[in-house]
Amino acid sequence: MAAKIRLQRHGHKAYAFYSIVIADTRAPRDGKFIEKIGTYNPNTNPATVDLNFERALYWVNVGAEPTDTARNILSREGVYMMKHLQGGVKKGAFDEAAAQAKFDAWKQAKESSLKAIAVKDEQTKRELGKAKLEAEKKVNEAIAEKVAAKKAEAAAAAAEAAAQAEQAEQAEQAAQEAEAPAQEEAPAEA
Repeated sequence: MAAKIRLQRHGHKAYAFYSIVIADTRAPRDGKFIEKIGTYNPNTNPATVDLNFERALYWVNVGAEPTDTARNILSREGVYMMKHLQGGVKKGAFDEAAAQAKFDAWKQAKESSLKAIAVKDEQTKRELGKAKLEAEKKVNEAIAEKVAAKKAEAAAAAAEAAAQAEQAEQAEQAAQEAEAPAQEEAPAEA
């Protein structure tokens, strides 16, 4: 029986979630499996991997063939690095303690690079948020200027209408005053 390390799909449409399993090559993708060694969630940034490292290393050492995606996941988690270091120990290039020290140094470098990426992403998000806020402020200022201009136009139109009404009222008063002396003279002549 040939064993494969592969992904078993779970989740719903457009939101896949995978189990990392050891299965017979003849078994269907989501069918029977020998052992579940972890999970993989590509929906988070960065992708979340929960892996039983010892069991994954055991299956790689006994010859289980991973799929391309499973190989990438195992490589990122350091399973292949540890297999390589164990090969060096078997050949006598270095001892177990040196191999573990090299692996720990590799793991710390990887974690620090992931933290740097996360910090950079967070900083980029903040900068994008600030840029959006500034753009929104500019749009709001432009709208406020338009509203102020419309209010000024309305106030000017209202003032002009009031001035015209006042002029019309003054003209009526002047006309009434002009008629009043003419009416007073008319009864005196009669």
